[in-house]
Amino acid sequence: MNCRYCGAALNPEVKFCSTCGRSQQDETASSLPPPPPPPSGEVTAQTGRWISAGWDLIKGDWLTFALMALVFLVVTNCVPIVLQGTMMAGFHIACIRKMMSGKAEVGDLFKAFSYFGATLLAFLVTAVFTFLGLLLCFIPGLVVAAMYLFTYLFIVDKKMEFWPAMQASHALVRKDYFGFSLFLLTLFLINIVGALACFVGVLVTLPLSYGAITAAYRDLVGFENKENF
Repeated sequence: MNCRYCGAALNPEVKFCSTCGRSQQDETASSLPPPPPPPSGEVTAQTGRWISAGWDLIKGDWLTFALMALVFLVVTNCVPIVLQGTMMAGFHIACIRKMMSGKAEVGDLFKAFSYFGATLLAFLVTAVFTFLGLLLCFIPGLVVAAMYLFTYLFIVDKKMEFWPAMQASHALVRKDYFGFSLFLLTLFLINIVGALACFVGVLVTLPLSYGAITAAYRDLVGFENKENF
């Protein structure tokens, strides 16, 4: 079986393509419009545009997102590693809900627990790969981290398992390794600045970062449908 959109070879039982992330189910059976096609040809990271989109996302609801950031930091520091990936995915769900319905709640952070296994494995494998990259030098580690930047979004939006989601993220990022690595580095530096601002700044820069990454995914892949959230 081949993907009906990008032509990649697939297992007949899969619901989403591990390369482009698009649904292989019959879209005509749904009254919802199909998601926009994945980008073809050249893909260029747009760091400034996506950071601006992230800011637009949170600035009208800054208190809610600041509370999310606080809860995220408390939970991931109290239960490190085990809940890290799940909470990251939950932050993306909150950003998606804000984009699609205009509202987000602190409780959205915990909606990714239904993907606990996939998000935990994604975090562990990504952490190992990134660590191995850092052993070589900072730049390889940065590139590896950028490769899997959209993994959690593919998990919660396309209902993928951790490895196909990681493959789909890499397939997207490899079209512009430099641009996406620079995008991730910029977000990292923004959060460093937030931490230096008496640490309170992180309550703004953390949601900004997740909003920017979610905006990038929206522009490059598109959300599957509103009912997912």
